[in-house]
Amino acid sequence: MSGWDGIDEFLSVATTGSFTKGARALGMSTTHVSRAIMALERRVAAQLFHRTTRNVRLTDTGQAFYERCARIAQERDEAIALISERSEPQGELRVTCSTTMGERFVAPILRRFAGQHPRLSVSIDLSNRVVDLASEGYDLAIRTGTVTDPRLIATRVASRTLYTCAAPSYLNSAGRPDRIEALADHACIVGTAATWHFRQGDREILHRPRGRFRCNSGHAVIEACVAGFGICQLPDFYILPYLKHGMVELLLEEAQPEDEPIWAVYPQRRHLLPKVAQAVELLQRELGRAMNRPSAQPL
Repeated sequence: MSGWDGIDEFLSVATTGSFTKGARALGMSTTHVSRAIMALERRVAAQLFHRTTRNVRLTDTGQAFYERCARIAQERDEAIALISERSEPQGELRVTCSTTMGERFVAPILRRFAGQHPRLSVSIDLSNRVVDLASEGYDLAIRTGTVTDPRLIATRVASRTLYTCAAPSYLNSAGRPDRIEALADHACIVGTAATWHFRQGDREILHRPRGRFRCNSGHAVIEACVAGFGICQLPDFYILPYLKHGMVELLLEEAQPEDEPIWAVYPQRRHLLPKVAQAVELLQRELGRAMNRPSAQPL
């Protein structure tokens, strides 16, 4: 008896929620699948499913066992793919990205990627939380800033420009700051970044903004800026539609920071997988182009 006996049957039933559907997905008989799972439960000395006449659902033990086995099965299939002649992306590609960049740019690109490869599924977690890729089982992250984790490989796929701006109504009432230090006397709208970046010559200058309105949504920040609540600093794709329509004005352009790199970040052991390598190549080709074509209309 192999230590893997019953695992594929268990995963199929857990995924489909039915012995009949699980058997059909594997091309096996329901009787075989049922016997294989009962044998597996005897081997692990635990009940993996709650069975009723209406449904099948995992026990708590079964859920924990499923999560571990699903990861192992995925890595088994990926190992086979690595040494086979097929370079077709397959399996599940798990990606994490910040919410707005993911919604507007990354998700559409990866949706098309999945559409081109029928053996591939894509799962995208949009969150501003910095995910531990290695421990949480993600294949790929899209990040800005500096990547320092030695377990990860970072490939630059695009860049973004940070702009500082305010609405004409605010500038008419509060005046226009003519230097970075003058921001301390102005109302600033704080987003996810605790510090704003500027550059004078070869020197980077950081400013810690303060104001009456704070939100971790870039959309909310730019809307508050347009409403005259104060000055904000945001990436280009937030600012440019409003700038085009004269709803905001750029400030401190002579101190604008260097473009911020955007990285595709992935665990070292994942970088040879076709699903990861080809997703990164696609992002290199399309992400920067997509971000440089922001909507002409304010959001």
